[in-house]
Amino acid sequence: MTAAPEWSVAYDVGSAARLQALAAGLAPHLRAGDLLVLSGELGAGKTTFTQGLGRGLAVQDRIISPTFVLVRQHPAAGGGPGLIHVDAYRLESAAAVDDLDLEATMGANVTVVEWGAGRVEHLSGSRLRVDIARPLGGGGTGGAGAGLITDFDDDGEDEVRTITLSGFGPRWHGGPPALSLD
Repeated sequence: MTAAPEWSVAYDVGSAARLQALAAGLAPHLRAGDLLVLSGELGAGKTTFTQGLGRGLAVQDRIISPTFVLVRQHPAAGGGPGLIHVDAYRLESAAAVDDLDLEATMGANVTVVEWGAGRVEHLSGSRLRVDIARPLGGGGTGGAGAGLITDFDDDGEDEVRTITLSGFGPRWHGGPPALSLD
């Protein structure tokens, strides 16, 4: 049985820049040892969210998807925590996650796991789940591209994504952090 979250709050964002701003605004509320579990379809914006989070944490290095290497470590540029960015898409189980030895780095970093639901909850008694949802398709009238999921575009005409943050465990008692999209 999965425990109910302590709280959930949703935000609507209409561009990659707004999604990154939301994540950057979350960063000051995070601390070393925090676990974030990101969920959403392919191209929903999980890595885009992590890029904003990395900017907010002021970590070193450019954040790109860890799809092929599974784990990327981004040290802190200042006195805050670093960022561990994991892609668990190809990992079959919690045991496969354990083989990555994330526990060895969690204490000094914020750990973000894309596709981690059902695979990483055992790593911490508390976690922040980030669900990124968006409509399918581009609003067209059918045809070859109907129903396809599209990534954020550069033209400013992105579909709105709903970002739902849910806090689980004692770390997140007391309610959600106050975030602004401005």
